Amino acid sequence: LPLLAASLTDEPLLIVSVTACGYLPWLLFGLLGGAVADRVDQRRAMWTVDAVRAVLVGGFALAVALGHASIALLICLAFALTTLQTLFDNAATALLPALVDRAALGSANARLMTGQRIAGGLLGGPAVPLLLAVGVAAPFAADAVTFLVAAALVASLRTAAPERAPRPSGSTLRGEIGEGLRVLGRDRALRALCAATALCNVGMGALIAALVVLVTGWLGAGPGGYAAAMTAYTVGSLAGGAVNRWVVARLGRVRAVLVAGVVQVGALVVMGSVRELGALVGAMALFGVMGMVWNVNTTTLMQERSPEGMLGRVSA
Repeated sequence: LPLLAASLTDEPLLIVSVTACGYLPWLLFGLLGGAVADRVDQRRAMWTVDAVRAVLVGGFALAVALGHASIALLICLAFALTTLQTLFDNAATALLPALVDRAALGSANARLMTGQRIAGGLLGGPAVPLLLAVGVAAPFAADAVTFLVAAALVASLRTAAPERAPRPSGSTLRGEIGEGLRVLGRDRALRALCAATALCNVGMGALIAALVVLVTGWLGAGPGGYAAAMTAYTVGSLAGGAVNRWVVARLGRVRAVLVAGVVQVGALVVMGSVRELGALVGAMALFGVMGMVWNVNTTTLMQERSPEGMLGRVSA
């Protein structure tokens, strides 16, 4: 989406707005998505969301093919996709403990997130220029197909339904959101994890929003430079997934999170101060390594500490 935005306008504010609107739903609907995820069949919610996303992206591909692409349409698509993602991600986090043993959560999260990076970055990133050679609409059409495939795969999962906290008669989503917040308020460790994750997400959102402008504008590296930076981030993430078990074995899960957070801040400072693409690519790779260690272990800690039936709201 940022690259298409950059091809439609030279105005940095509009380009950044597309990415920003892709993060805004987490602030507006994140808690709601978590509460809904705790209420419903999570597997069904996930494949339904993917099916709807396939329709949205497929429709956008058609609009692009017919010459109707615009910044306004991009912003609407980014907002809609992320709104759906608030439900999908919270449901996925809550479903995983029903699929694997508690002792295997760390390894399962590492494999899952590594697979996401391989599909989304290592394979998806290089595929974009090839698909763009076919036509501007081609990447979006391909994305719609992948959402359909993902929906079919999730629908094929067979597992016992996760435990859900009993809901009193007349319970409302607002009340259940409040219940989740009270759980956080009583658990200092969960509260600290959620606050730290929120700050990390703000930093990541700012980075992604500004990266395309930084690389293609200030550094003058063009789309190839942006692809190199994102590839470095993906490769770093894969390395982080590979070394995570080693890091946790030596530092412990909590210390691994602390170290990863500090190093990520340092990498962000480097990215904001360099004027050469090579240094930026190196910082992105380091950010990817530590980002994977951070994500795997914060998610695992939340899954381990959250009460039964509350994980969707806590992770939101």
